[in-house]
Amino acid sequence: MSYFRYEDKQIYYEESGEGSPLILLHGNTSCGKMFDPIVPVFAAKYRVIVPDFLGNGRSERIEKWPSDLWFDWAKQVKALCNHLGLKKVKLIGSSGGALAAINVALEYPELVESFIADSFEGLKADHEITEQIRNGRAQAKTFGGFVDYLKTLHGDDWEQVFDADTDAVLRHAEQIGEFLHKPIDELKVPMLLTGSLEDDMFPKDHCKVLFDEICAKTSLAKAHIFEHGSHPAMLSNMDEFVDLISVYNAKER
Repeated sequence: MSYFRYEDKQIYYEESGEGSPLILLHGNTSCGKMFDPIVPVFAAKYRVIVPDFLGNGRSERIEKWPSDLWFDWAKQVKALCNHLGLKKVKLIGSSGGALAAINVALEYPELVESFIADSFEGLKADHEITEQIRNGRAQAKTFGGFVDYLKTLHGDDWEQVFDADTDAVLRHAEQIGEFLHKPIDELKVPMLLTGSLEDDMFPKDHCKVLFDEICAKTSLAKAHIFEHGSHPAMLSNMDEFVDLISVYNAKER
């Protein structure tokens, strides 16, 4: 079991495979285990590194999460790279992990070769999505299957993790709003956007509207939208996603 220190806290991570480093960034209420189905595929080509962000999974708990959560996650990724001595990495972030990946690319462009941002909310908090989170998460804790899944991710204190995440998300929407500290048109590294038209976490046509907006702001962004699949798109369309990434990475060499 491997850990590194960030602000005097222990963050857990796993490694598998050999080759150039690829870091997978999990989403909110989740942990690195969400990538278990896809890690072996990537590990055949890459040195795959999967952290659990602070407070999640097997990482150390904190009582109150920062409001600027995804920016803090980006700093955790930088600390992980410093710990491992990594100078250049590829990133794949899904859902909230995509927001972290974008922040890493904007704040530390020298570190990122290219990255994929999958199934995420946008460049700033969306009121409709925030209210869906506020209402939906309270109901989600009554669903036995979902609770069992959270227990496999976080352990017996799953509810504390779940509530701390929800609190941070809602505080961010109320106090900050913007997910990024720099405008997306300052991006200096290639980015691939992926999402599904059937993602019920977001309003209808969300990813199409969002991706068109981002691609209009930077020529370094490309987008691929899956017609089918639940949240997140990279796992509900895993085989096609893996093929897509192989082609994308080959073009970016």
